[in-house]
Amino acid sequence: MSREILPVADQAQVRAYARRLTLRHPRALGLAVGLHGLAAVAGLAAPWLLGDLVQAVQRGTGIDVNLVALLIGGFVVVQAVLIRFAVYASSKLGEMVLAELREEFVDRVLALPLATVERAGHGDLVTRTSRDVDALSRTVRHAVPETLIAIVGSLFTVGALLLVGPLLMLPSLIAVPILWISTRWYLKRAPAGYLRENASYAEMTEGLAETVDGARTVEALRLAERRHRRTDTDIAGSWAAERYTLFLRTVWFPLAEIGYVVPVVATLLFGGLFHLNGLVTIAQVTAAVLYVQQLIDPLDRLLSWMDELQVGGASLARLLGVATVSSAPAAVDGPVPAGETIKADRVRYAYREGRDVLHGVSLTVTPGERLAMVGPSGAGKSTLGRLLAGIDGPRTGSVTVGGVPMTDLSPDELRRHVALVTQEHHVFRGTLMDNMVIAAQEAGPERVRAALEAVDAWDWVAALPDGLETQVGSGGQALSPAQAQQLALARLVLSDPSTLVLDEATSLLDPRAARHLERSLAAVLQGRTVIAIAHRLHTAHDADRVAVVEDGRIAELGSHDRLVAADGAYAALWRSWHGGAPARTGKAASAAPDQGERETSQVGVGEHGGV
Repeated sequence: MSREILPVADQAQVRAYARRLTLRHPRALGLAVGLHGLAAVAGLAAPWLLGDLVQAVQRGTGIDVNLVALLIGGFVVVQAVLIRFAVYASSKLGEMVLAELREEFVDRVLALPLATVERAGHGDLVTRTSRDVDALSRTVRHAVPETLIAIVGSLFTVGALLLVGPLLMLPSLIAVPILWISTRWYLKRAPAGYLRENASYAEMTEGLAETVDGARTVEALRLAERRHRRTDTDIAGSWAAERYTLFLRTVWFPLAEIGYVVPVVATLLFGGLFHLNGLVTIAQVTAAVLYVQQLIDPLDRLLSWMDELQVGGASLARLLGVATVSSAPAAVDGPVPAGETIKADRVRYAYREGRDVLHGVSLTVTPGERLAMVGPSGAGKSTLGRLLAGIDGPRTGSVTVGGVPMTDLSPDELRRHVALVTQEHHVFRGTLMDNMVIAAQEAGPERVRAALEAVDAWDWVAALPDGLETQVGSGGQALSPAQAQQLALARLVLSDPSTLVLDEATSLLDPRAARHLERSLAAVLQGRTVIAIAHRLHTAHDADRVAVVEDGRIAELGSHDRLVAADGAYAALWRSWHGGAPARTGKAASAAPDQGERETSQVGVGEHGGV
């Protein structure tokens, strides 16, 4: 089944945004247009002077050729200087616009609901953040200034042609139908073609990423031939999309080239006839032919870069489409929760329409409570945890914190109340200190060290070549999965939310180290609400309450002792975790964690190999 790609903005939205973004800098825009206009005016002097020179030669009147040559050379130098400053002003404006657009896009991407990104897949988002951003950068840096130069130059040249003689402009109008019809034909088809081309790249990137990430699984299950077919299909789709846009260019470009040549020939031919009939002077004919010839460059530049503008427009539509994804509102003056009680009320949720994975779940977590969620793989524990953390919104029902629906909170406000840590972590490129202060920009070295000590990570951090200043991430010091997990937990301690949702957050550590880390965290997080999706039952044993999730419902809810005494699903899990030993409660149970930890590797039924 094909993935649901992120939305794409329509043409009206793209034009409105481009206009709004450009008009943010009216002074810079006015300076660039003014300089290009002056450069175009300077370029109009040479044809006029050459026309007068030809007229003087025809009539045999005296003229100072050296003076004419000197004037033409002077205007060429002035034009070159003006063009230099005009291009600089245009490039500076383009860089400012591009910087703002990139910053806005990053803000939009970071505000995307995680569920939306997961449904769309990495390929679409990676393509937008790489290929589309690069294409748009090329458009803003080159196509927009070049188009601006072409428009200004064309307008001034046409104006000069009218001043020379309106009659001499008529032959050049022969090109208008050719250029108008061919360009309209192209523009009607190009935007959709380039959007389809970009979407095909996203699909191909997604398929290749899946194959590379799952290379061992592909090899183990002998899926290589199927993945080859998928890749071949994606490449064929991309080839077809590119072939279509190439077809558009092979039709439009030759017609445009014809549209350039015909006016020059027509102006020279009809201009000669007009002169023979005494309607115009030879000076006018000469200047008109040179102006029409001079008009070819801005027209060719305009039409050539128009293709690049279509590429950039398609990329901009894909980048702007990210903003149309519904997400938590970013209003600063939004609702403020009255307390930290988290409540799920008759919650239903589905990853695919018509296939609920949660069925009317209701649960209340009070401030300071430690709740453990256990159950078999696929029961819905992680899904419920994501809803309680505000990552996803329920299909029906509600999830609130302090009486306010989590979907009504801005991302910043939500994260002050609840945060989620899973076994999937990312180490950003930069220093280890940079990675830590992401969670709290104002944190100093002492506070960072305290957070690392809380998760038993300071010893290995201090042993790094440069300690907290050690470069990590891509191209830096490699961290093991367990160290990356500790880093994520330390960031969580540093961010200090009121409620923590831990989805197998210590699964990459060995049982004994994980047990020690959980005890350290318990001391640091004393008084905070902790919702732990447990794959080791000693976590459930230490919790205030245990929720047993089965088939998208909470089958049992209560303390460890109470659930063991009830001899239900939890008691069965407890006996299984202890290798079939009789269920024990209280001190007898807590005195035997090591045995359970030794047997964890033998018995596991969790989302990722745990309970």
